[in-house]
Amino acid sequence: MEVQIKRMRDGVSLPFYATEGAAGMDLSADIPAPVTLARGALMRIPTGIAIRLPSPAYAAFVYARSGLGTKHGICLSNGVGVIDSDYTGEIQVGLINLGPAEYTIAPGDRIAQLVFAPVARATLCEVDELTPTQRGAGGFGSTGR
Repeated sequence: MEVQIKRMRDGVSLPFYATEGAAGMDLSADIPAPVTLARGALMRIPTGIAIRLPSPAYAAFVYARSGLGTKHGICLSNGVGVIDSDYTGEIQVGLINLGPAEYTIAPGDRIAQLVFAPVARATLCEVDELTPTQRGAGGFGSTGR
């Protein structure tokens, strides 16, 4: 799949796959100087790039980097970022510090990962009753621990 990409400013690092088997491309912080994310704080970090997906059959998803989350408590403030096929503005990453200490992000640090995936668009069909399943309406632990 070919994705158009635009650098929003000179010197911006393009996303890249860190390994042969990586599902996501690393996104880097495009900031002029280090910023410190206090405990519990929210911050939006620009990446300095914009993309154009080839069609509505695809979307891009921004996920947390597992090392930042498990080692430092740095997670995405919105869980997962969804980039629709018709969005062509700068990709920015919302971060939250859930860790025990403040965390400093330096220019060029890898802050998230970008995954491209196909999207199935649904046609909704309103009904009075849903077709029964074995599980039914059981949720939140209804199938075991």
